[in-house]
Amino acid sequence: MSRLILSLNGQTLAEYNMTKERYTVGRLPDNDVRIDNPAVSGHHSLIINILNDSFLEDLNSTNGTYVNGRLIKKHALQHGDVVTIGQHQIRFVDENADDTDQDEFEKTMVINPRTQNQVALDHAREAANAAAQANGGVNNQPAPLVAKLQVLTGQFAGRELELVKALTTLGRPGGQVAAITRRSDGYYIVKVSDRGSDDSPTVNGHRIGGQARRLEDSDVIELGGVKMGFFTT
Repeated sequence: MSRLILSLNGQTLAEYNMTKERYTVGRLPDNDVRIDNPAVSGHHSLIINILNDSFLEDLNSTNGTYVNGRLIKKHALQHGDVVTIGQHQIRFVDENADDTDQDEFEKTMVINPRTQNQVALDHAREAANAAAQANGGVNNQPAPLVAKLQVLTGQFAGRELELVKALTTLGRPGGQVAAITRRSDGYYIVKVSDRGSDDSPTVNGHRIGGQARRLEDSDVIELGGVKMGFFTT
């Protein structure tokens, strides 16, 4: 069975089990998937299920239909595709498919810490410790909610990564690399690569340099040309 997961800014709004042949998406009440937002056309797009395949079609909408960041007219949906309509996202989930695409994303952007310079990783942890102390100390803050990253641009747009580890290293070897540390008072991002502050990742357009920065809900991280949203759940 396939499902549609409707979300906004990383927050799930509704899920739909696809048991019918046709599903319309739009702003008007007669749609199967209703998105009550001015940026969405009355009847914005259509999903047709034929046997084991699903096809998406834009219904000449005003603002267009995007799949994984690309404007489409017609598109054969694949497991993990993220459809963007206005400011909302609809993830297409095929429960009979494997997670190859997600695995490929993690292989591309998530680095095994054991392959990184241990001195640099130790520096990242120390910088996060210093930032946490400057933020009021780890014992005076509540434990953070589970957070995740959602890719906003590029071929993996829409993919998500839950930040469940104490240290998650992101980037590509030889390029920009950053570590996100999970502490009792929140999440901190630290530059790991040693190519200088001018090449450090950015948060909301500002380079983080050599200092750790505490991440806030809806922050936008740019690393190696890829933008990712940080969301708490």
